[in-house]
Amino acid sequence: MVGQAMQQLELQDNSLLLIENVGNLVCPASFDLGEAHKVAILSVTEGEDKPLKYPDMFRASDLMLLNKCDLLPYLDFDANLAVENARRVNPNIQVIRISATSGEGMDEWMEWIKAGCRNAVAMLNEKL
Repeated sequence: MVGQAMQQLELQDNSLLLIENVGNLVCPASFDLGEAHKVAILSVTEGEDKPLKYPDMFRASDLMLLNKCDLLPYLDFDANLAVENARRVNPNIQVIRISATSGEGMDEWMEWIKAGCRNAVAMLNEKL
């Protein structure tokens, strides 16, 4: 489906394609879609134990976005424990705390994306 979509979209050189899986944290870890990176999004409303319940996704991810951090004052959620649990299954996972409402972490997330794009272009140029 992704390959067909890429052909239909007629992506230009230096395009960025984000593939979102909605629903569960099991399937995306099992399939190689040719992506440069996997990113796991953990909302603070879900529970800090998700990385332990779905270790394959967090193990396969380069980055975990800890989402909806603006809600932390109103929830019984231990953000540090969530990060610790993610690093138990993947010691190298990067973590960015974000909130679309407050803007927290958005600049850092955009810089992570830009760096990934620069690295992808550099790797492509090395192959040529």
